[in-house]
Amino acid sequence: MAEEHSSDPVPADRTHGARHVAIIMDGNGRWAKKRFLPRVAGHKAGVEAVRRTARAARDMGLETLTLYAFSSENWKRPESEISDLMGMLRHFIERDLAEFEANNVRLKVIGNYRALEPSIVAMIDSAVSRTAGNGPTTVAIALNYGAQDELARAAQALARKAIAGELDPATIGPDDIAAQLDTADLPPLDLLIRTSGEKRLSNFLLWQAAYAELYFTDTLWPDFNGDILEQALVEFGQRERRYGGL
Repeated sequence: MAEEHSSDPVPADRTHGARHVAIIMDGNGRWAKKRFLPRVAGHKAGVEAVRRTARAARDMGLETLTLYAFSSENWKRPESEISDLMGMLRHFIERDLAEFEANNVRLKVIGNYRALEPSIVAMIDSAVSRTAGNGPTTVAIALNYGAQDELARAAQALARKAIAGELDPATIGPDDIAAQLDTADLPPLDLLIRTSGEKRLSNFLLWQAAYAELYFTDTLWPDFNGDILEQALVEFGQRERRYGGL
């Protein structure tokens, strides 16, 4: 598949200082509706956008790309649509794992993915294990993920440590919480992108986004590509990050 490249001069640092970019991939259904296609066609086109964007992130030298693939709230969708999404997840792992290995890309999965079908969990565990030593680029897929659930699980882990006498509750601070999150081994989130024109976080990386830059684009996810990712990174590089200071 051909990849998109900007005709503008490319700076030496194509990430513009960003290490970790996350994307809320929104707009598959609207993309399909505009074309009088079934929703599953939008999801299939969205998978192709995942491939394009992951390749672009790798080529740009981005350290981590985190993609919101299936939220803990998505179970409310019709059973047929969920079945289609799970089928595409299987196909993605089967088809793309070899490319991850060939290009030294690490696959990580965040969220309560073990609640999925056992056969899918086994596929995910195998893919994660096979790419565990790869780098420097990591593609993290959020499956059955919800930030509030993630924070609740972190609180439970800290409570268990406190009960076991391993931790004094009075000393618990932000670093302790961050260490229990699904993203504990990933760099801090720099840029959070949402496609399709919606401007909300939708229970995604709420803790991690505390000081992240936000970028909203009207582009529907199936139309997203490396050029748009690069545009977002250029704008990121022009922003002044104060972290509460002057």
